[in-house]
Amino acid sequence: MYIGGIEAGGTKMICAVADEAMTVVDQISIPTTTPTETLTAIFDFFAPYPMKAVGVGSFGPIGIDPQQANYGHILATPKAGWQQIDLVGALSSQWPDTAIIWTTDVNAAAYGELRLGAAQGKNSCVYMTVGTGIGAGVVREGALFQGIGHPEIGHTFVKRHPEDSYQGTCPYHHDCLEGLAAGPSLEGRTGIKGQDLPADHAVWDLQAFYIGQALVNITLTLAPEKIIIGGGVMNQPHLLTKIKDAFVQQMAGYMETPPVDDYIAAWALPNQSGITGCLLLAQEKVGQK
Repeated sequence: MYIGGIEAGGTKMICAVADEAMTVVDQISIPTTTPTETLTAIFDFFAPYPMKAVGVGSFGPIGIDPQQANYGHILATPKAGWQQIDLVGALSSQWPDTAIIWTTDVNAAAYGELRLGAAQGKNSCVYMTVGTGIGAGVVREGALFQGIGHPEIGHTFVKRHPEDSYQGTCPYHHDCLEGLAAGPSLEGRTGIKGQDLPADHAVWDLQAFYIGQALVNITLTLAPEKIIIGGGVMNQPHLLTKIKDAFVQQMAGYMETPPVDDYIAAWALPNQSGITGCLLLAQEKVGQK
């Protein structure tokens, strides 16, 4: 028997199969197209492997309360065709004897980084991804954090930089954190894609201002032992240093934290944090039986 993992992203679905010792035996990346086409490809990939449990970390927002009718659904996503899709229901119908563990993609990534990545040895961490969107997962006391819903830190509001008049890209809030600091904001402000911007472009200081401010808010609200940042925008090696400097400046000495180079770190499992967390959650579910 095997365990499975699905990191369900708006661009691609990363699927993996591992044995119960967490040795990955097969992995694939499937483009996220229509629900029918994408799910068919997922089921075809997993067909040869009898699985005890599958951990799913999905793009969101998602329904996470088992007592609510929208549990297992992808909710108000901007991803066309995926609004209100009952993903857990579809997986459970295909695999009636397989346990499905359901959370957000960033929660799964936070868990992967806590157990096997940059936050090993800690009991709490926040993982933030900065890419096409911004999201953050939270682990507290070794477990995923959620309440009436899951954290949506990317859509929290930040104080505007005094020289910034950009309206923001978020279709819901315009100038929330995601609207002002996710990847599309770079091109929106400059007309140049982020990966083509020179390291000395002034927009990176603006980017660091907003992300650093968000990390101050996270620290003051959740006080995690570690903050980890990943995602495509963080492929700029100079950006992490700018973010740390912005964090220190905006915290202004108010709350004592570990040294910033220890407290804020790049992901230790680049592009694997999420799928690793999904497999770990499936492995733990099997271990509980």
